[in-house]
Amino acid sequence: MMLRPTSNQQLAPRPVSWTLALMGMLIAGSCVTGCGKKATDGATEAGKSGAQGAGAANAGTAAEPPKPPTPIDRSMLGAFKPLPKNFDSQTNPPSEPKLRLGHKLYFETRLSRSGTISCNSCHNLKTAGVDLQPTSPGHAGKLGDRNSPTVFNAAGHFRQFWDGREPDVEAQAKGPVLNAVEHGLKDAAEVEAILKAIPAYVALFERAFPQAGKNAVTFDNFAKAVGAFERKLVTPAAWDRFLEGDDGALSTEQKIGARLFVEVGCLSCHNGPLLGGTTYQKLGKVRAWPKLTDEGRKKETGMAADLHHFKVPSLRNVARTMPYFHDGTTADLGEAVKLMARHQLGRDLSDAEVSLLVGFLDCLTGEPPAEWTETPELPAQIEAKPSAAAVIPAVRTPPAAVEIAPRQPDSVPHAPPGPGSSPPPPLPPADHVPPPPEK
Repeated sequence: MMLRPTSNQQLAPRPVSWTLALMGMLIAGSCVTGCGKKATDGATEAGKSGAQGAGAANAGTAAEPPKPPTPIDRSMLGAFKPLPKNFDSQTNPPSEPKLRLGHKLYFETRLSRSGTISCNSCHNLKTAGVDLQPTSPGHAGKLGDRNSPTVFNAAGHFRQFWDGREPDVEAQAKGPVLNAVEHGLKDAAEVEAILKAIPAYVALFERAFPQAGKNAVTFDNFAKAVGAFERKLVTPAAWDRFLEGDDGALSTEQKIGARLFVEVGCLSCHNGPLLGGTTYQKLGKVRAWPKLTDEGRKKETGMAADLHHFKVPSLRNVARTMPYFHDGTTADLGEAVKLMARHQLGRDLSDAEVSLLVGFLDCLTGEPPAEWTETPELPAQIEAKPSAAAVIPAVRTPPAAVEIAPRQPDSVPHAPPGPGSSPPPPLPPADHVPPPPEK
């Protein structure tokens, strides 16, 4: 099994000798060879006539050795498409002020009961849009019941969440903030009260939603800003360059793995630009999935037909978004590939086949625009007189590459308070009803 790269290591093509060795493993696994010590003279004579007879009977009928694995042919690529440049929405068109606001809100820990959880906590933009945990801790440390999927390319999915309960990233953005385990805020009014208490956010909302005037700070507009930002987190990769005609974008091993991906049947669910994210499937379609207790979509719809059905995840960046599946119980990508082949397709893969498929999946790794993965400077809780020039700071230079590591508690820089300001007050308790804003 291949060693997995860290988040920012270059996924370099394997040397030709490595590819040839794999090809040899595949051939050797299906060939019968004879070797051993030389027989004694007596045994040789005793079996000579029988051997000669068998040889004559089988002459011309011996099976030919299997052909070596070959790279994918471009005629086999019809089920795939390159990633689009973005996943912008016609109903929520982007603008520079809206994107800058959404970027800040994505990192805003004050939108949680403990003041420690942001969108980036569970969907860390420095670790492929995940937190590398089986399930994620919320504001009080309690774990959620499902693995946090990557936010990268999520806007291209046909539905959101493992059970598909929300239609788009704008609707999805509202869920965790009001979830009792995750951010833990009470309702939309509490979200709005927190944001209205920060003058710079009021100015940012008014610039992002000028048609709303002084009523720009709403929960709906919060979701629109975060959603517009997430729609920019697109990760083009070597696979896209190959689909666009660059034969040199993939190694020979990856091209062989791509062919195997098609021939094994993986593309029946993992196709299109995202290699997934477009359908629901039953987990354990051919062979029962081990220790499966999550009801899947049935928990949302109440329909027996939806039992153990989940949204098919995208395979984009799958080499970096471990652990895998809805419960995050499988840490190794090769093992995840074996489980999928066995339980969804009814096929037991050899180690050589798994290595080829994992090598192919490496070419799906990409990065979103660097400007959006930077941690932005967030507004201070109280400012004396926020100026328009200070509202939207320039994008900073991206930091040096870092390795994937388990998520640490968020530490987000905030702008210093203005003259004569006081420290930010603690969040009110969950049953607190905020007063109406001053007019």
